Parts: sequence; structure tokens; C-alpha cells
Amino acid sequence: MLPPYASLPEKLWYYGFRVFCGLVLLFLVLPVLVIIPLSFNSDSILMYPMSGFSLRWYEEFFYSEVWTHALKNSLIVSPFATLLAMALGTPAAIGLTRIDFPGKALLMAVLISPMVVPVVIVGVATYLVFAPIGLSGSYLGLIMVHAALGVPFVVTTVCATLQGFDYNLVRAATSLGASPLTAFFRVTLPLVAPGVISGGLFAFGTSFDEVVVTLFLAGPQQTTLPRQMFAGIRENISPTIAAVATILTVISVLMLLTLEWLRGRNERLRTAVAE
Repeated sequence: MLPPYASLPEKLWYYGFRVFCGLVLLFLVLPVLVIIPLSFNSDSILMYPMSGFSLRWYEEFFYSEVWTHALKNSLIVSPFATLLAMALGTPAAIGLTRIDFPGKALLMAVLISPMVVPVVIVGVATYLVFAPIGLSGSYLGLIMVHAALGVPFVVTTVCATLQGFDYNLVRAATSLGASPLTAFFRVTLPLVAPGVISGGLFAFGTSFDEVVVTLFLAGPQQTTLPRQMFAGIRENISPTIAAVATILTVISVLMLLTLEWLRGRNERLRTAVAE
């Protein structure tokens, strides 16, 4: 907050920096804000000015066999990939945080490498590995790759949550007779649950929005929503794509609000544990 005794240069910097950040944010968000009204256009052309208001493109999305099939595939692949990413990333994060061993930094780099490696390389590599063993063009192969892309988000968020974790609570549980598995589910997991859920939401968003790897691995029966949107843009630009983009934007906003709520809950939980 700007102090009342601030000088003129400090005030100029304070307000100028915030105006600049606001303009950058507007520049990033404006394309999304532009496409949302077009999803309610009664005309079949994506252009302004709009000729009228209509929900026909949302109706086409929910009643079209092509779009509902793509949505069903996304709702099959993304939740299972998220659960697998959470199941793999959470124990990995706990092990990396709790134990020091040679090569720990290298292992951490390997675990988060899908986050930084270009997706095209991941798609080509997984296709070359999965095709000979029959996993290409299958739901299982697609779920495995999407889970691998989501694991880094789970690892990083859980590791961040564990920075303030008191392992004396686990030792106390084991000293009272709890097995390591019981201590994990009754003590560790409830305390790191906000980080696990946050990582899971990021993993779900990554999987639900992934199109490059899906182009390499998915067959005609595994067409997901982003791949169908990509095909629609290439073949025939329809306002239905704008309707789908609006729905995905709403889902993304809800996920961000959930993450913010989890962050606040995690802060309150840490404060309560510290007290």
C-alpha cells in the first residue's frame, strides 16, 4: 500500500506500474472476452456486429453426436488421468520432501520434465513406444500419457504444501501404534489434501486441454474435445467452437476459484497447526 507521505516519483511509479499491469492483463484476456459474445450470435459467421442473440450453438453442442462423443471421451480420459497423476505424484512428493539421498535433484528434474519438455516431443516419443505394444489408439495409452503430463503439477504443489509439514505428527501416530499406511491416511493425507487437490485440478486442466499428444495417440474412437475443436477449426469454422470455448473458459474460471479457496484453506490450516 502506498504510504501517505510518498513522493511524487513514488506515486507515479506506484500508479503507473498498476496501470501497466492492468493493460497487460486486458491484452491477455481480451481475446477470450471477444469470443464469448460470439457464441450467442444467431448468425453462422464469427464476426461483429452480431445479427442477433441465440442459444442454437450451445444446443448444437449438446445434441450433436460428434461433439457429445468428444465430450464423453474427455470426461473418460481426464478424470482417470487425474486420479493416476495424484496417486503417483503424492507419494513421490512425500518421499522427495522427507528423505535426502544422492541424486535427489536429478530425480526431481526427471519427475517435472514433462512440464518443460515440448509436447510434440512427448507425443512422438510416446507414439514410438506405445505403437508396437498396442497402446496407441487406446484409452489406456491416452490416460497414461495424460497422467504423466499431470504428475509434475501434483509433485510441485504437494512439495510446496509439505514445506511447513511437521513430521512429528506422523512419529506421534506411529508411536501410538498406527501402521505407516494408517498414519499416512489419517495424518499426512488430510494435512496435504489441499496441495493434492490443487495439483489434481492442474492435472485435470492439463489433460482436458491437451491436443498435441492426443493427435499422435488417439484413434477415431478416442477423439477428445480439444481434438474435435482443432479439427473443426481446420475443416469448418462454426460458432459451435465459440460455444465450446466459452464452456471451457467457465470451467477454467471455476477451477481457479477453487484453487484460490484451497490456498486460503491451506493457509488457515497452517496457522491452526502452528498455534
